[in-house]
Amino acid sequence: MVMAIRGRPRGFDRDFALRKAMEVFWAKGYDGAQLTDLTAAIGIAPPSFYAAFGSKEAAFLDAVDLYIDRIASAPMRALEAAPTTREGVRAMLEGSVDIAVSNEPGGCLLILGVVNCLPTNRTARDRLLAARRETLKLIAARLRRGVRDGDLPRGTGSTRLAAFYHGVMQAISFQARDGATRKELTALVKPSLAPLDSLASPR
Repeated sequence: MVMAIRGRPRGFDRDFALRKAMEVFWAKGYDGAQLTDLTAAIGIAPPSFYAAFGSKEAAFLDAVDLYIDRIASAPMRALEAAPTTREGVRAMLEGSVDIAVSNEPGGCLLILGVVNCLPTNRTARDRLLAARRETLKLIAARLRRGVRDGDLPRGTGSTRLAAFYHGVMQAISFQARDGATRKELTALVKPSLAPLDSLASPR
């Protein structure tokens, strides 16, 4: 009798497998991504999936880390690298549009990856919540830097303004999921900069 071989197949590439899993979670969300979706995308059997990741939840957490490193960090790097706060925020929002329209059915994994607050989803939801809070902190830090650099006036409500721009990023993600085009999403950027334009200190 031939015994079934368990574990990872010969030549298994975990980095490739994780990228494929990330794409599935990004498109379908944590709830919507079934084991069959994940194994089909990677091209392995369920035993090999469990040997590689341990569980769907563990695969999701690893996929989120990969997404942050490879995808979500780009708008934040643009925010930080720009010479002025306005340019940084504009670049961040435009980067969010790029991400939101770069996959099917659209949107951001960190925003749409878990939308149901079920007890079974708590670990996955908490991971995304932590990532979103970190994004909010980075935006607020850049705004505070703008105050120090002099392109925003003292007394600027950095925390509230950061929450506003974080909300714009979430709106971009949700509208992309609803089918908004790149042109329609990009049109949100300019009016979103109005609060900064009203605060900008004269040079």
